[in-house]
Amino acid sequence: MSKRACTLATGLLLLVITIAGAGCSGSAASPGGGGRGGRGRGDFGAVPVVVTKVTERDVPVDLAAIGNVEAYTTISVRSQVTGQLESANFREGDFVKKDQLLFTIDKRPFEAALQQAQANLTRDQALLNQAEAQLVRDGANAEYSQLSAERQAALAGRGIVSKDILEQARAQSEATAATVKADRAAVESARAQLVAQQAAVDNAKVQLGYTTIESPINGRSGNLTVKTGNLVSANTTELMTIAQVEPIYVTFSVPALQLATIRERSGKDKILVTVTPQDGSAASVQGELAFIDNAVDASTDTIKLKGRFTNSDHRLWPGQFARVSLRVTTLQHALVLPSQAVQTGQDGQFVFVVKQDNTVDQQPIVAGQRVGDDVVVEKGLKVGQTVVTEGQLRLEAGTKVQVGDGRGSPGAGGGGRGRGRRGGGGAGQM
Repeated sequence: MSKRACTLATGLLLLVITIAGAGCSGSAASPGGGGRGGRGRGDFGAVPVVVTKVTERDVPVDLAAIGNVEAYTTISVRSQVTGQLESANFREGDFVKKDQLLFTIDKRPFEAALQQAQANLTRDQALLNQAEAQLVRDGANAEYSQLSAERQAALAGRGIVSKDILEQARAQSEATAATVKADRAAVESARAQLVAQQAAVDNAKVQLGYTTIESPINGRSGNLTVKTGNLVSANTTELMTIAQVEPIYVTFSVPALQLATIRERSGKDKILVTVTPQDGSAASVQGELAFIDNAVDASTDTIKLKGRFTNSDHRLWPGQFARVSLRVTTLQHALVLPSQAVQTGQDGQFVFVVKQDNTVDQQPIVAGQRVGDDVVVEKGLKVGQTVVTEGQLRLEAGTKVQVGDGRGSPGAGGGGRGRGRRGGGGAGQM
């Protein structure tokens, strides 16, 4: 081997030895450095968490639904007589008052019919008077004939007059008596005719009254379907509709499971109903439950309800959709904590309770009604206990924790900023 080749081989050997020494030195320094081993050692320290206190307060239990606004009363305005529409005394869409004049129909045919009926009534009254006078006259004649027949009978008994004259007197008396009976029947007939004609007059007045149509309620007028000058038919042609909007109903449905609670409360006090109409405003309107349907809808297992609202500002409009909140009940002195604090395991629901030594204990609970972002705890906790709301994934019973301030900064140093920010928002809502 030449001298130059030997020198090159020696240099390569030294380079390999140097690289191997550097690798061994890095491996030995690793436990004391800031590498993966350093992060692993940090896992055995306190776990950063966000906590909150178990509080006690009255919790309203509301049911949410989508409702539909409907008029308190809707009237279909129709003519009760056939005739020509002369005038409409309002503008479409106006609010009208009860007894306000709305329409006028041509009165002339009905005025003529009334005059004719009144004339017939006068005639029948005269016929009755005539029949009564005839009765009085024939009654007097019958009385005279009866007396005359009695005198002739007395004379015939003494032989002064013949039996033929007596029979003539008796026949005359019986004939006048029959005439009186006929007159009485004529009087009764005339009286009945007079009553019938009086009814005809009353009917003609009613028909004449139907030529003016007044509003039966206070409400909002709708579209006018028949214009002035057209012929309207009795009880057939709808002129318009009137919707009563003060007060007004909102119809909605809730699960039938809540029916017993609603019925129990409705018999004791008023149930609050709050609606937010879809009119671009977030302001809500409050009313009270006014109606519970008499049957559950079997297809949806829901019960139909109605809330009544004064609607003096006319914010609720028939046909409008609205978000409904029904105050079912209020839980008195309920224990409340954020819902994110509740965990679910193989044995049911539980929370991590922070003890005085900053370790956690896994506490089983019985969660009840969920209200917004909070949950009501029925069993397992007491007022004032501290529970973890963020950071549960790294916890188990006995784990030491480092409590954050709700903004991501630990109370005694440590990390967990990202999880702390989420937990702080939840605790702020309490």
